Amino acid sequence: MAEPSGTDVENDRPARPLWVRWTALIVFVVLLGTAFVLLGRWQLARLDERRGHNEHTIANEKAPVRPYTEVFTRPIGEDDQWQRVEAVGTFDPDHQFVVRFRNGTDTNGAEAKGYEVVTPLRTDAGWVLVDRGFVAVPTGEPLPTVAPAPPAGQVRVIGHVRRNEEGSGGAVTPSDGQVRLINSPALAAALPYPVPDGYIGAITVDPPQEGGLTPVRLPELSDGPHFWYAVQWFMFTAIGVAGIVVFIRGDLRERKAQAARSR
Repeated sequence: MAEPSGTDVENDRPARPLWVRWTALIVFVVLLGTAFVLLGRWQLARLDERRGHNEHTIANEKAPVRPYTEVFTRPIGEDDQWQRVEAVGTFDPDHQFVVRFRNGTDTNGAEAKGYEVVTPLRTDAGWVLVDRGFVAVPTGEPLPTVAPAPPAGQVRVIGHVRRNEEGSGGAVTPSDGQVRLINSPALAAALPYPVPDGYIGAITVDPPQEGGLTPVRLPELSDGPHFWYAVQWFMFTAIGVAGIVVFIRGDLRERKAQAARSR
């Protein structure tokens, strides 16, 4: 005598309704797919944000050079960055800072690890911090405790406007003339004179510097990986939806096979 199609023949008990399995699977995929779609949209938002920053950086970098006093009158924000400014004055060699653990390019243009040098510059309008550039350190050699001396006498600095780097107190507070991040309020606490918010990242110094310093490079102006990350998240969502179809069709084939064997 044939078993009814709703019976598990091997275990002689009613088969579990397929809709229960399908509902659980669909709910799981919907929840996971929603998360994947949100992650994909977040990556696309990051892409738009990055493109906006790139356009702003290019526009600021191409703008005419301005006196630094026209910009350093307020807290320096992201929109102020990468403008080119000019400052004329004399460096203070007695209050320099070695900024540790930086990446840059050496005098031959090769990628390197090393440090940057921040030196206050005295102008007719007051003091301003200047990142004089990057110095490569060969692998295995320690960072110096004393930075290369700046040019003596009056200098003309053309550089980029830079906002403060943010971090923990230990990262921004100088110790023995060394620091991890460049933060003007934290550095000002170690100076005998005030400095404005932010700093200048030197492009050129005239007369030229000695000591193997190279200008700090502009940020990477590519789209980054955000678009392809978004594509991956959307693909995961599509794979989940396709998996539902494959799973349901497999269940239907198995149930039909069971019904055929029971006849």
